[in-house]
Amino acid sequence: MPEHDENTWGGRVARYARVGTAVGGLAARLAGERVLGIRVERERHAAELRAALGGLKGPLMKVAQILSTIPDALPKEYTQELAQLQADAPSMGWPFVKRRMASELGPNWQSRFRSFEHTAAAAASLGQVHKAVGPDGRELACKLQYPDMASAVEADLRQLGLIFAIFERTDSAISTRQIQKEIGARLREELDYEREAKHARLYQSMLAGTQGVHVPDVVPELSSKRLLTMGWVHGRKILEFVAEHPEARDELAMNMFRAWYVPFYNYGVIHGDPHLGNYTVRPDRSINLLDFGCIRVFKPSFVKGVIDLYNALRTENREQAVEAYRTWGFVNPSNELVDVLNIWARFVYAPIMEDRQRKIEETNGGHYGRETAGKVHAELRRVGGVEIPREFVFMDRTAVGLGSVFLHLKAELNWYQMFQGLIRDFDVDVLAARQSAALAAQGLPQAE
Repeated sequence: MPEHDENTWGGRVARYARVGTAVGGLAARLAGERVLGIRVERERHAAELRAALGGLKGPLMKVAQILSTIPDALPKEYTQELAQLQADAPSMGWPFVKRRMASELGPNWQSRFRSFEHTAAAAASLGQVHKAVGPDGRELACKLQYPDMASAVEADLRQLGLIFAIFERTDSAISTRQIQKEIGARLREELDYEREAKHARLYQSMLAGTQGVHVPDVVPELSSKRLLTMGWVHGRKILEFVAEHPEARDELAMNMFRAWYVPFYNYGVIHGDPHLGNYTVRPDRSINLLDFGCIRVFKPSFVKGVIDLYNALRTENREQAVEAYRTWGFVNPSNELVDVLNIWARFVYAPIMEDRQRKIEETNGGHYGRETAGKVHAELRRVGGVEIPREFVFMDRTAVGLGSVFLHLKAELNWYQMFQGLIRDFDVDVLAARQSAALAAQGLPQAE
């Protein structure tokens, strides 16, 4: 669809009609399966759903990518198809970009840059990035949000609610109420580029002095609620770099580990988007972090619960495990439910259980992961299902996403020693004070 049509009211109606048709078709098929005993061809319909979503330039595509990384959020036929969605989307053309930039920086916006490239350097679900040069000669990355994204997010979240409702009527293993709330909250935050600028500065502060990780500077005078300008950082895609420098696998994995988990265990903050496109590699093998829209701040007690569950699994301390799950938001977990949750927890924690060098895929490869997820799903159905707490959604997604990165890298490290180095001096009260000060310094709200 041409750019001017896609961004009109009629274009948006057509957009949701395409998705609505796909979702409605799914509803009809599942109803037929339940009432008439007709078997749904889920593989075929999943491909149809992906085709409908893949043509979109908006948040529903991002939601689909999120769901594809959360175990058991959707049936495997759908996650396999949705995982194939690409992050890049059709970009806005130059005439439209000029109008959008004028709305953010004023009619004379071009005079504030030495140059501004007409073609987007990258296009994603909520906006696109243009390379520019500032008045001082500095290279810049200008992320410009697509028009009317707030209404698109709300419409897409309503579609998501319909999809979830359909699946809950056919499968009682997982209640998706809290998953929907969490995804909605994070997507709405991603619309606010002023908040993302604060997140970027927060990450600069948290990772200051951390070896092998870089966060670009924010340029506030060239930023707004829908435009985020940062310093341009040079780097190559991770898998491209590894293909030419296979000896760098372990060092890159260590840098990614630090980038993700130093903020979590020191400040209770995690980067919730494990997409490989959000990271690039410098020639010295250090990592650039490029996107700070999807950031999750946890209560200090949640971080303590992560460590407590690890210790509970190592020492087979059932009472400590139950308390950790309560801390995460599982309400009065039964003994049966704890047993099921422990199956998944042992899978996720497996790489940091043994003090030796090892590859992630020894216990966390794709085949074993699917087997584990299938077993957990069946057991959850047997014990009456579970409502996943909000806080658990992105922590689980990030752990799985980071594991996927390490699988791609084929890194072989002593994950146990790396983890122990992060938690050795852990003190929940110290973390609480450190987190509160860091958030306040950037004008960010305290943990929910």
